[in-house]
Amino acid sequence: MATPRKSKQVQEIVKCGKDPTYFFNNYVKIQHPVRGLIKFDTYKFQDDCVETFSEERFSIVLKSRQLGLSTLVAAYSLWMAIYQRDKNVLVIATKLTVAQNFITKVKTMLRSLPSWVVLPELVANNKQLLQFSNGSTVKAIPTSDDAGRSEALSLLIVDEAAFVKNFDSLWMGLYPTVSTGGRVIILSTPNGVGGQYHKLYTDGDAGLNEFKSIKLPWDVHPERDEAWFNETTKNLSDRQIAQEYLCDFAASGETFLSKNDLEYVRQSIKQPIERTGPERGVWIWKKPLSANNYVISADVSRGDSRDYSTFHIINIEESECVAEYKGKIPPDRFGELLAEYGSMYNNALVCPENNSYGYATILKMKEIQYPNLYFKKRKAVYIGDYIPDSNPDLAGFTTSGRTRSLVLTKLEEVLRNKMVKIYSSRFYEELKTFVWVGNKAQGMKGHNDDLVMSFAIGVWIFDTAEGYSKNSRGLNDAMLKAMSVSRNTYDDMPDAILEGRPYNNPGNERKNVDPKKQPQRGIHSSDIKNKIKILNDWKWIL
Repeated sequence: MATPRKSKQVQEIVKCGKDPTYFFNNYVKIQHPVRGLIKFDTYKFQDDCVETFSEERFSIVLKSRQLGLSTLVAAYSLWMAIYQRDKNVLVIATKLTVAQNFITKVKTMLRSLPSWVVLPELVANNKQLLQFSNGSTVKAIPTSDDAGRSEALSLLIVDEAAFVKNFDSLWMGLYPTVSTGGRVIILSTPNGVGGQYHKLYTDGDAGLNEFKSIKLPWDVHPERDEAWFNETTKNLSDRQIAQEYLCDFAASGETFLSKNDLEYVRQSIKQPIERTGPERGVWIWKKPLSANNYVISADVSRGDSRDYSTFHIINIEESECVAEYKGKIPPDRFGELLAEYGSMYNNALVCPENNSYGYATILKMKEIQYPNLYFKKRKAVYIGDYIPDSNPDLAGFTTSGRTRSLVLTKLEEVLRNKMVKIYSSRFYEELKTFVWVGNKAQGMKGHNDDLVMSFAIGVWIFDTAEGYSKNSRGLNDAMLKAMSVSRNTYDDMPDAILEGRPYNNPGNERKNVDPKKQPQRGIHSSDIKNKIKILNDWKWIL
């Protein structure tokens, strides 16, 4: 291409400096994995993103894979560095190789430009930094605890923020670096709910913070259709599809429950009919029914720390959670609260977790003589009256690595099979952030799982505890019915037969039948003998 005249060059430079999209589409080239170095022809959705980047100080993008957003922000970084003075652009990536790859993209674009388009000279060039003579820099670094803290930034870019380790604490340190007027672009595919990226995006989408949210699912790309999607995702799991292409927070993370099970809980949410108790922390959906049995499970905390004390009240007959508590309360006062609501719900079976704080709760309940605590002795479960005081440590539920796994497995099974209804929005919010960390299910960093653990203990008792669970009660009823004796009465057999006397059927002829034509039947007829034999064989049961 012939080099334009000086006046034309000046006009083109002015256009490029004013409009990054014009600069991209007319002068920038990018590296395509198959086609090599190609012209950067942006799509409409990419142009819309650039417009947002230019107009908004804070932009956050929820994106599908392979939309070219990383390439787009690399081009935007280059545009800012060569057409504006003293701009400090910092890119934070998940790891060193990703950071170096970002700088490689910028270098490829820079080399593709006509020399007259680039006004400043390149004065520093390494794997993580480009520095220009106009005072502008583009720097990419991996995640670290102090990443970017000492910088004064013009533009901060956080790539794949949902996968950046400790992004919550990192963001606290980064935010002041742009407080003097710098801009922020955060982009990522989703990685479950509850993290800092999820919070920033959802709050931005709801207008609760400064971020302008942009959502880019797979179908914003004009060259993609259903056939492309089906072919691309045929070997991926539902979670992988949700994460990589659907921009679905809830289904994308390693949540303890599946997307469908979480949706079942979400759809069951109802507003409580009453909010009462300490700080209105007790939510009630249904009042006690006199003919029903109830279980109360509880997770106990210190009462003044980050964790909460919680309980759930489950109606055994109706298979539903009718009340729930979440609050910060001293363990002994929590024991009084459990006794109060246990008494209200027909002296419900109360099963607190008997950890260090739970022991104080249990002692308080024994002190006030609550009549229906849960006890376990070795492999036997005792309901009701207290076992001897020589075994005070056996009251309540002992949480260990093994029992924790058991109750959580039961929780997943019960919710997956829709065996119990629960209406709490607080419980649902905790479930969304209850995730797998290695081989252990737990609340995400900065989130609680007290309601999850309380309800898990409750459904374990509801479904498996010997002598009180819904299943064991049904089994007991069935066994009792099977062992019960029914006395059958043979109304068609006269007393004479039963007593062994001759019987000639007098006076019991059928209507309109001549008795003279009827055969006389006596005790020696074969059918009577059979009946007597049956009676003799089975008289032990009568």
